[in-house]
Amino acid sequence: MSTGLIILLIVIAAVVVLGAAALSLGRARRGGPSLKRRFGPEYERTVALHGGDTKAAERELTERVERHGDLRERPLDRDDKERYAARWTAVQERFVDSPREAVAEADQLIAELAVVRGYPDAGRYNEQFAALSVHHADHVDGYRQVHLVARAGADGGGSAAGAGTEEMRTALIGARALFDDLTGPGADTGRHRSASGAAGPTAAAGTRSHARSHAPWALHRSRPKES
Repeated sequence: MSTGLIILLIVIAAVVVLGAAALSLGRARRGGPSLKRRFGPEYERTVALHGGDTKAAERELTERVERHGDLRERPLDRDDKERYAARWTAVQERFVDSPREAVAEADQLIAELAVVRGYPDAGRYNEQFAALSVHHADHVDGYRQVHLVARAGADGGGSAAGAGTEEMRTALIGARALFDDLTGPGADTGRHRSASGAAGPTAAAGTRSHARSHAPWALHRSRPKES
């Protein structure tokens, strides 16, 4: 191999390495603001979970997007939405007398609903949570809190096992926000939408009725005794 060809190959290799480094640097510079916008409060929580290590948190969030960013949620039909709404109402009503059992049921219900919408299997909570955080970052923390309380109660240990009624109430209300995301107007098959794609009067009325039908009234009744 001639000296000139060797030099040319070295130059090409150097250009490739420098280009990759520049691309990586550019992604790193854009990553912070972009991830903050995408994940909102979940960004700060992830940083905190990594002990303030921003780079480690951003690596995790970037991996979540790479694994689950292309996920497309499956729609719910009207019967499924009504069935899940009724089950959530039952959970809230049970909270009055059995808050810990109600929280455990809420955890299971959201996990099941997420699978129906196309998220990873409920048996892989961490992976399911990561996927949900990519698409429902603003409300996913409620699911995290409900799951922590539910799992701690099932294991019979940990600080969450001794969670008070108010802590469980807060967790359940937070989880309700994600439940609403997963069953809200954007979750349906579009059968009740007009040809233009906008929700018609029937759909709008149904949405208002749905919101009223399982408003968290039970969570604001007299405080239940600790179970």
